[in-house]
Amino acid sequence: MRLPHALGIAATVVLADQVTKAWIVATVPYGSENEVIPGLFRLVHSRNRGIAFGFFGASGPAVQLGLLAVVAAIVAFVGWQLLRTDGNGLAGAGLALVLGGAVGNILDRIFRGEVVDFLDFYLTIGGREHHWFAFNVADSAISVGAACVILSEIVSQVRSKRASRPD
Repeated sequence: MRLPHALGIAATVVLADQVTKAWIVATVPYGSENEVIPGLFRLVHSRNRGIAFGFFGASGPAVQLGLLAVVAAIVAFVGWQLLRTDGNGLAGAGLALVLGGAVGNILDRIFRGEVVDFLDFYLTIGGREHHWFAFNVADSAISVGAACVILSEIVSQVRSKRASRPD
């Protein structure tokens, strides 16, 4: 894969993220829950002003502006790493996913002041629901992309060790 393909992946993630969020905002009332797979999955409409898992969500405007600056710096760093790899291999694909997801969420922060979340997975055990945090397409891309980058590094290390062994 080359850089244009990697940027296409990032752009596709941004588009899918923004379209799904716009659909949720337009069709699912804020705070509502729609059961899709009973005992496992709901579509919800929630908002997150914080960062991962809602940390700093109740912070004031100065902290929110600081978070926006940190996320923008992360986007710039990931973009730089993507350019360095020329979008090649599993790491390039992973960085493209992370970049697309980060841009998708930063667009929410810029235009809405918060991130729209809508995927709610949970398990019912002993009559109690145990939820993961609600998330969105961008969050999914960031997680899968980070896993790809980590896996790429592990494979690279294993190959390097094998190549340096005497026969």
